[in-house]
Amino acid sequence: MPGANDAEYVALEDGISPKLEHYTKVSILPLVFLIFYEVSGGPFGVEDSVKAAGPLLALLGFVIFPFIWSVPEALITAELSTMFPENAGYVVWVSSALGPYWGFQQGWMKWLSGVIDNALYPVLFLDYLKSAFPILEDGLPRTAAVLGITLALTYVNYRGLTIVGWVAVLLGVFSLLPFLVMGVIAVPELKPSRWLVFDLDNVDWALYLNTLFWNLNYWDSISTLSGEVENPGRTLPRALFYALIFVVLAYFFPLLIGTGAIPLNRDSWEDGYFSEIAKIIGGVWLRFWVQGASAVSNMGMFVAEMSSDSFQLLGMAERGMLPECFARRSRYGTPLVGILFSASGVVLLSWLSFQEIVAAENFLYCFGMIMEFVAFVKLRVEYPAVSRPYKVPIGTVGAVLMCVPPTLLICVVLALASFKVMCLSLVAVLVGLVLRPCLQYSEKKGWFRFSNPRDYANQMFTDQ
Repeated sequence: MPGANDAEYVALEDGISPKLEHYTKVSILPLVFLIFYEVSGGPFGVEDSVKAAGPLLALLGFVIFPFIWSVPEALITAELSTMFPENAGYVVWVSSALGPYWGFQQGWMKWLSGVIDNALYPVLFLDYLKSAFPILEDGLPRTAAVLGITLALTYVNYRGLTIVGWVAVLLGVFSLLPFLVMGVIAVPELKPSRWLVFDLDNVDWALYLNTLFWNLNYWDSISTLSGEVENPGRTLPRALFYALIFVVLAYFFPLLIGTGAIPLNRDSWEDGYFSEIAKIIGGVWLRFWVQGASAVSNMGMFVAEMSSDSFQLLGMAERGMLPECFARRSRYGTPLVGILFSASGVVLLSWLSFQEIVAAENFLYCFGMIMEFVAFVKLRVEYPAVSRPYKVPIGTVGAVLMCVPPTLLICVVLALASFKVMCLSLVAVLVGLVLRPCLQYSEKKGWFRFSNPRDYANQMFTDQ
């Protein structure tokens, strides 16, 4: 491509991007907690790793897996988010490397996997509470609870990203405190020999890998908030680094306490089991605290995920991929239409079980990550001189090698998917393939108004 080495990134034009000077940007501390909730939210949901593989493999998984998956994903996110500091995030990465059609597919699959992910949090929330309130186990009370939670947290998102960020800070502190208390109380009961238990002949590899993958991915979700971050070139890489350490510790420490302080019963390690561990270690009061922490943690994950999903739709609309109504902001600076669409998706998908939700979102997420890896390498090759406020300190060969282990892991996760999940996910992919030309047709017919679309292949960068 002539002149590619001297190219420079072209940001959104003033006429396309809404004026943001009236909206407060997100600083580093709320950003760290937003990333924390995008990826983790605490140890709630990791119990299945012990059920699937036993204590030793569960503990090793949350130490080794971050180096195979989380670190490469976080590094790629840091480089490309600072290279393209706007709310379309990974959609822009793929569009600039592979063209707008594949950029749209990336946006569709990531948005759908994010909405599926968000449908999980009301389920987890009620799973932790149903032991104390059995009425929430099924039927009309459970359905009403899901709707009530979704509406309340959707309103928090509507009120502004800055509020969401500081709410995430408060919720994060509250949701992790009981595990620190549990750790102190459990010290006399710890038996290190319990950490070494494993049985390779009795491992549910599909459940094990899906649990690890679900609990340690979505680092790239913060890219769809890049346009809302104060000084993204400096703030985003630092926030990702701090959040990575924070997330790993938030998983490893509670697992260490839970598996070391009580006798092993693998069948008991399922959603909500940490509250039972708390009761055994500290009594009923600690159990209620852990249940409350789970509730607020799921609230934090919900609002963080919905923020990324809705701002992604806003960014896609600013780039002309979705109708212009998705780019309109409320008086609080939030994407109202995007929030409503994301909330509707959560309600429609909340009937799925925990394992089905995790497997379905992992399947879709894998497709999107493959395109991100391709875009990362392709942009390194074709636009090596474009400004990158943060650049992973490796060359092109290193960039390719860094993407190999997570790509192999993606292949394993895809291969382990159930037939039902595979069929549903492939149908979702096919919908995206058809949706893009349908939207283009609606624009041609004048049914919807779109912002001026860009030819990404030729106009994302200009020669200096």
